Order: sequence, then structure tokens, then C-alpha cells
Amino acid sequence: MSFSDLRFIIASDVLLACLFPLAILFLGYKHVPSFSFSELKDLLLLGRRKTRHYGHFSLERAHESYTQYVRLSEQELSLMRRSYSTLGRANKNIGYKIGYPRKLDRMKDVTDLNATITDGVAELAIEEFPSLKTKDPVAAGSADLGRVRESLKHFVRDWSEEGAAERTRIFAPILDLLRSVDPQERGGLKVLVPGCGLGRLAWEISQLGYDTTANELSFFMTLSLRFLLSPKTTTTPNEHILRPYAHWFSHQRTNDSLFRGISFPDAVPRLSPTFRLVEEDFMKLKAPSSNRNDAYMDGYDFIVTLFFIDTSLDLLSTLNHIHTLLRPGGVWINLGPLLWTGGAQAKVELSLEEVLQAAEEIGFVLDRDEEGPSAQRTIECEYTGDRNAMMRWIYKAEFWVARKSK
Repeated sequence: MSFSDLRFIIASDVLLACLFPLAILFLGYKHVPSFSFSELKDLLLLGRRKTRHYGHFSLERAHESYTQYVRLSEQELSLMRRSYSTLGRANKNIGYKIGYPRKLDRMKDVTDLNATITDGVAELAIEEFPSLKTKDPVAAGSADLGRVRESLKHFVRDWSEEGAAERTRIFAPILDLLRSVDPQERGGLKVLVPGCGLGRLAWEISQLGYDTTANELSFFMTLSLRFLLSPKTTTTPNEHILRPYAHWFSHQRTNDSLFRGISFPDAVPRLSPTFRLVEEDFMKLKAPSSNRNDAYMDGYDFIVTLFFIDTSLDLLSTLNHIHTLLRPGGVWINLGPLLWTGGAQAKVELSLEEVLQAAEEIGFVLDRDEEGPSAQRTIECEYTGDRNAMMRWIYKAEFWVARKSK
């Protein structure tokens, strides 16, 4: 090779193309401490390994997010360590004396402990949904990590002794109304609980003798619920321990409280002929056939919406669908706030007064009793609250009962 040939190579794009992968490797190592070999390989393939866009709450995205719980958490922890490292020497010394670096180390240990749950959820999902073995790559990110953590907190809210007080506060008005029905009649009555989360309310209703369907769109929730329902992963009360608050350092009184473990489940649920799970968009559900041999009476006897209607981006369509799914004379029971999705994503953002007026326009007859289990009232409550924290978020949720005209 002549000198001129060598000079041409150095001055051409050929050398740049050869050095490009090394530049990626250097930047990944220097700027992303948790940069993995698999992520580097994806970058070096320059798009040959395409990731597919799955829905925010899809089975594939949820499974990948549970699988990547540790990696995503460690990325976040790396950023926290980097922020601490930017302190001046004197302040860093203070941080060392009060044990802040050890606190970050402890967070890493707690993340690994929580991973026994998230890995169990992901492994069970592979068994129950074999198609996940061949799914296209999913690019899980910080928003997905937040959804995993929110689902983990629901283990506490729905299925732990620690969450019992919060549950009782919001379940009681609904269960008291359903208990007012003659026990001999309950077996033939169908109840739908859309947006059921981890399913505790729906399971409690089924324990009263009702034919109950738990409906949930988000596989972030239902994969965790399946972890409780399966005898392969959950067999006895309180066999699992979770540290659900470790990821949020705000409003904590002590590190021991921040990292405390909570046992679950306080009861072991199982699917049965009177308790079923439907993982589907509520708006796609069809009215069930009647047990009365009368097609006119097809539909649910009760639809129970708990912290649900304000999650809809199209409230009026949701209320219409509730009305459609009820049999003539069927009952809609609601309890929750009106926390509309921001950024003008919701088609309408109504006040409580407007919601009730819209319900009447659609054809509901609101129960106007001033006393008794069906009386409209305000329930002050929390939602996945930390009882040890220095902050409480209190909802003034509204409870009402409405009937579909016969």
C-alpha cells in the first residue's frame, strides 16, 4: 500500500465507519454506567434489530418491564449516585458521615429483594402466555418502571394487612349495599368490576355469593394478580415480602421505614365459577346472557366502578357503555374522585354536578335516598398511601348508586 493510498483511507469515510462502533462503546461506558452488552449490540446493529411498538399496557410491554425491573432501577440508581458525586468535598463528607452512600447501597439490595417478586411475575407470564417467548423486542423505559412499581404497591393496598384500613374505607359502602340483597338471591346475580386492578374488591364481592367478573385492561396489574391466583407462585397467606416504598425518598421519616418489608397476601385468591378474570378493554365487553331465559334481561345486575370513571379519556362513551351492559333495572355503583388526565387528552373534563347530569341524560335514575346504604355521600380516603410517611394525599371521593330504567 502506497503512502497516498494510506492518506486517502485516513481522510475518507472508511476510517470513520470503522471507528464508529468504538466511539459508541466509549460513550456508553463513560456516560451510562449501567450500559449493558445487549444494549451496545443493539446500537451496533444500526437498526437491524427493530423494536416493535406495543401499547402502554400490553402484555408484551408489561412482561418486558417486569423482566427489566432490576436493570431499569439500577439505571435510576446510577443517576442518583452521579448526582451525589457532584457535591463538593465538604458536603460529600457530611453525606458520608450521615450514611447517604450506604443508603444508596441499601436501595440496591432492596431492589434485588423486590426482584424475587418481579422475576416470579415475569416467569409465570412466560408459562401462561407462551407467545411471549417469540415476541419482538420491547424498549421498556422509566414510565414502564413506574407502572411496575405502581402495581407492586397494589400488593399492599389490595392484599396485605397493612392495606386493610385503606381498603375498608372504600370497600365498605359498596359491600354494605351488596350485603343488603337477600343471600338466597345473590347466586343468580352477575356483577362486573371494571378497572379491577389487583382484584381484591371483585374477589370480596364473589365471596358474598355473587357471580363476579373482574375486568382489567392493564397487564401490569393482571400479571401481578395472576402471581397471586396461581398455586405455582402463591400457596399460603403472607408468604411473600415486598419493599414497596423504597424507590421514593420523599416524605420519609426514617430509612428503616423507607425500606421496610410488608408481607402479602393476607388471603389467597383463586379463580372459580363465581370469580373470573377478563383481560380486555372495558369498552369491548359484551353484555352477558341472562339466567332468566329472557333475552330482554341480558346484561349485568350490578356494575361497580371504584376509582375508575375518571381514568377514561371519553367519559360519556364510558357512561353509555355502563348503561348498555346493565340489564333493565340493573344497578351502577360508583365510588371515586374525578382526577382527569391532563394535557387536554380527555374529551371532556366534567365537574361532579355535570357527571351526574350526564348520567341522567344517558338514562340512569340516581338514587336520591338521604339515608341507607344507597345514599349519595362523600368518602374521604387515600389511594396506595404510605401510613408512615410525612405526607397524606386525601381524596374526597363520591359514592352514588344509579339504576337503569326497566
